[in-house]
Amino acid sequence: MPLNDGQHNSEDTPKENLSYGGQLVGVTFNPSQNHHVAAIKATYADIIDLLNNERSQTEDGEKKRHLSIAITEAQTAQMWAVKAVTWGL
Repeated sequence: MPLNDGQHNSEDTPKENLSYGGQLVGVTFNPSQNHHVAAIKATYADIIDLLNNERSQTEDGEKKRHLSIAITEAQTAQMWAVKAVTWGL
């Protein structure tokens, strides 16, 4: 479930009110208010939150490492996806 309706763009939303994933992908930063950017960021924030929740519930160091890598790669994919949908605008 997305963190917002795809239209939300409030840079004065306090960071502490955002989920971990929301903070990592910068869900409130969308100066063009592009609905594709908002949807991509919300989706990746949800993915990162799921991975982070799993990471916080395990004591297995290797599993934590895999989840940390997955979170980093999700951040990277989100940035490339935003670049792709805003290319040439």
